[in-house]
Amino acid sequence: MMIEAMAQTAGVIGIKSVEGTEKPRAVYFLTIDKCKFRKPVMPGDTIEYHMRSIGRRKAMWWFHGDAKVNGSVVAEADVGAMLTD
Repeated sequence: MMIEAMAQTAGVIGIKSVEGTEKPRAVYFLTIDKCKFRKPVMPGDTIEYHMRSIGRRKAMWWFHGDAKVNGSVVAEADVGAMLTD
C-alpha cells in the first residue's frame, strides 16, 4: 500500500506540473524499481511521502519516493507513470 501511495502522489505531481490543459488527464502506473522496505510500519503511525522527479520523456515520468515515519525512512522506490490526454 505504501508503494501504491507513492505512485498516486507521483501522479498528482505530474498532473499539477502540466496544469492548464483543457482536458483532465489520466495517469497510468507503469513501473516499480529499486523498491526497499526498511522498517515496519505499525497501526497509528503517520507516513509522509517525499517524492522527487528523476526524469521525464514526453508523457512518461519517473520519480524517486521515500516513505518516512517520524523522519526515518521506512520504504523507498522509483516509480514510473504515464499521463494521457
